[in-house]
Amino acid sequence: MPTKKELLTTPVQHIDISQHNVVPLVDAMASMAYTSRDTARAASIYEIMLRDTDCGVILCLAGSLISAGLQKLFVDLIRNNMVDAIVSTGANIVDQDFFEALGFRHYIAGDEYKYGNGDGDLRELMIDRIYDTFIDEEELRICDDTTEKIINSLAPRPYSSREIIREFGAYLEANGRTPANGNPDSIILAAYQKGVPIFCPAFSDCSAGFGFVAHQHARRGKPMVSIDSAKDFYELTQLKIANPTTGLLMIGGGVPKNFAQDIVVAAEILGVDAPMHKYAIQVTVADSRDGALSGSTLKEASSWGKVDTTFEQMVYAEATLALPLIAGYVFHKKAAHARKEKNWTEILSQIVEPVSA
Repeated sequence: MPTKKELLTTPVQHIDISQHNVVPLVDAMASMAYTSRDTARAASIYEIMLRDTDCGVILCLAGSLISAGLQKLFVDLIRNNMVDAIVSTGANIVDQDFFEALGFRHYIAGDEYKYGNGDGDLRELMIDRIYDTFIDEEELRICDDTTEKIINSLAPRPYSSREIIREFGAYLEANGRTPANGNPDSIILAAYQKGVPIFCPAFSDCSAGFGFVAHQHARRGKPMVSIDSAKDFYELTQLKIANPTTGLLMIGGGVPKNFAQDIVVAAEILGVDAPMHKYAIQVTVADSRDGALSGSTLKEASSWGKVDTTFEQMVYAEATLALPLIAGYVFHKKAAHARKEKNWTEILSQIVEPVSA
């Protein structure tokens, strides 16, 4: 059996869309068929979305994306004003992005491990597998401990996940985990510095959950920090009300997709006649035939009053294939050139954050 050191030798490399001009390729795909043409149309809709400077762009992330090499792509979207808010699974933000921001890496797994051969041996070595990538569980435990440390530092009260994740960004900056100090950039840090709020509606379903479990166990019967998921929903709904024209770039489905789509209906519940999301793109491999939300079409969402159908596109493709083409296309066409950062974090601080005593 290989040693742990031998298995954790080849880090996953994050793709740099700035180094690959895919515009001619995607333009050519527009004259093809099947997923090629769908991908090209999605890229054109994202371009239109970004050139509409009134539009607030919400990026939704589900699936294991940072471990797969997409971290820098998302950082570039944030740094170049191509996204204004993020709704994500906790795993992408904490287990993977924050994990790498602390200096750890994901590693390429050999093909012999891809289909479950040797998982018992990996368990003995404390190596966790995400399909064809590895993560060192001992390093992940350090990430868990850091999460608990951040939570312990906060005043005991309910927080939205967005407020908690902002504290993660503050932690990275305060501890010098920044590119200025020779460290890799990260989604959490870039979002913190650019005023891009990150929501994780199911925040406890990741390493952050372990930090919360430890925090609350140690404080039984005492005031403690907790997550208010209703506040998450309320905050994102307030952004929809403040910025009525919105577009969705959804990678995968699940909770992030539903959460972001539902803010249109939530605004109506609050008495505001908010327009449906004007633009919507979803990249997914989920099937619509089981009735689950992850594979439900954007046209189906229109029946619920959530998504307009003028500028919508489903792309049935795995994210690491389709997203570099879509994002790279708009990046090299400078579609966001006229956009200014919306700093939705500042808007939320004025609307929903508690007043200091």
